[in-house]
Amino acid sequence: MEKTRRGFVSHRFAADMRRSFEHFVHNSSTGGILLMICAVLALLFANVPALQHITEIWHTPIGLSIGSFQLEMSLLHWVNDGLMAIFFFVVGLEIKREMMVGELRSLRLAVLPIFAAVGGMVVPALIYSLFNAGEPTASGWGIPMATDIAFALGVLSLLGDRVPLGAKVFLTALAIVDDLGAILVLAIFYPSHDLHLNYLFYAALVVVLLFIFNRSRLRHPLYYLLPGLFLWYFVYCSGIHATIAGVILAMMIPSKTTVNEVRFNVQMRYLLQRFKDTCSGEVDVLANPEQQMLLHRIDQNVSGISPLMHRFEHALHPWVTFFIMPVFALANAGVLFNGSMLGGGDGVSALIPGIFLGLLLGKPIGIFLMSFLAVKLRLADLPAGTRWMQILGVGVIGGIGFTMSIFIDNLAFTDPAYIDLGKATILITSVVAAVCGLIFVGMTTRSEKKNN
Repeated sequence: MEKTRRGFVSHRFAADMRRSFEHFVHNSSTGGILLMICAVLALLFANVPALQHITEIWHTPIGLSIGSFQLEMSLLHWVNDGLMAIFFFVVGLEIKREMMVGELRSLRLAVLPIFAAVGGMVVPALIYSLFNAGEPTASGWGIPMATDIAFALGVLSLLGDRVPLGAKVFLTALAIVDDLGAILVLAIFYPSHDLHLNYLFYAALVVVLLFIFNRSRLRHPLYYLLPGLFLWYFVYCSGIHATIAGVILAMMIPSKTTVNEVRFNVQMRYLLQRFKDTCSGEVDVLANPEQQMLLHRIDQNVSGISPLMHRFEHALHPWVTFFIMPVFALANAGVLFNGSMLGGGDGVSALIPGIFLGLLLGKPIGIFLMSFLAVKLRLADLPAGTRWMQILGVGVIGGIGFTMSIFIDNLAFTDPAYIDLGKATILITSVVAAVCGLIFVGMTTRSEKKNN
């Protein structure tokens, strides 16, 4: 009896630990907190003399050679061009999902976040250009346009149920449209080198092949991953930034199921009833061969009704949150702070107000004004339970640029002094935007019932 009781307690403890871990993994604030920790570590590695040797790892050359084919880049470039392509692949899947079944699935629902996102991109770019027009830093206008969705949602989640659900949904949809805008800006205005049309042609052929696979309802991941590798290489060689290949691949992933919903319900009821009828009383071990067969058929049905798009997103999201973005922060957030940063050359100082005011003021002003315009023109409705001051607060949180802003900063300049100063300004501004947004939204919200 005592042994049974101890076994039950142990089993319950293990179950509680699993639930706690799953809650940690799926908590929207976890990714933002981990990103912040990695950014702080990167700054320590760059500014503490005893740790500066650690940053040399990012310059390690890593290559792939097969016969006459050879591809070699530094570890930093593998992170920014390779791992971040997976990040953009997941972003592309999120955009596609929102456009099909989410907050962007209809024009009426999409108008408000689209208007808000456009305002949140155009106004910061104009503010930046106002300070940097005619300067060597003029090409950085895309830096303050971006919003870091992981950080922004993480900060908003810290307020818990005080934030109306409508405000959270609005920020999510806004950030998705913002990501789409940033992707277009990257593809059009920030090529990694001169364009090579022959590689663009090869990439187009791969896209046609992926489209055929999609229309043929081919669902095995390898049908898309293997051509996706070729697509990444051709886009990389074409001059367009390689990460755009991730977005293109995401658009080609099937979003429909192969199992009819009604048939799925009927089959699952039948299989579950048979599973129940064949129950032998075993709790931990399924020794019954018939039960194992039934579980296999249930698994096949679940796999059949789950679109490949969702399976990819579910499988890759933890990797993006807990590996790719933290590694990106470690590789790119390390800025050496010194007195020469503010006086490194003509136009360097203009970079600071351009980014700082673009993110901290341009974002909330643009988001608020365009949202106000959309509602007043009766093109959209204010999110349920949300007030205008909360929309403004969400706009302040939207000023957290971080990942996407640093990514664009790396492409906008060739002078390391501008790149480092841009990163430093992005980091400081993102922290200020997070704190100010948290305080502002906290002051304008009230406790909501949990069922809201």
